[in-house]
Amino acid sequence: MENPSEETPTRWQGLPSWLLGQTAQHAHRLVGDGFSSVGARGYHYRLLATLEESGPASQAALGRRSGIHLSDMVATINELADRGLVERAPDASDRRRNIISLTSAGKRQLRRLEKRLAECQDELLAPLSPEERQRLAELLSKLLDHHNRRTDIPEEPWR
Repeated sequence: MENPSEETPTRWQGLPSWLLGQTAQHAHRLVGDGFSSVGARGYHYRLLATLEESGPASQAALGRRSGIHLSDMVATINELADRGLVERAPDASDRRRNIISLTSAGKRQLRRLEKRLAECQDELLAPLSPEERQRLAELLSKLLDHHNRRTDIPEEPWR
């Protein structure tokens, strides 16, 4: 839809669910384009940030911590390892398992991704004041916390 305000029926334009969905589409596009501009994807950011925050871990542990499904984890690790951003090493306690760690190049890439992500956040939230941005984040967190407590709703990972 090129100009949603001209084509969207008034009946649902003010519904929070519709507004959240439309804004989420813009956010997803902005972040995806931002990461793409530095040769990355959302999964790359999530994995690098998880490694920096939590330290080296097995693929399974990284999947749980980052919310990346194990079927996507191997491909993501392969992509990052091929670029020298992470390293695999056999686990000393279980040689069948690999431990993934962040390299110096991975830390530098994470800084680039964080810079692009901040720029995307600024673009997305441009019409809001700093106080409004903070309040929006608080309200969205409250909604997300509430719905994450419900076990009957499947989680949609940020790709």
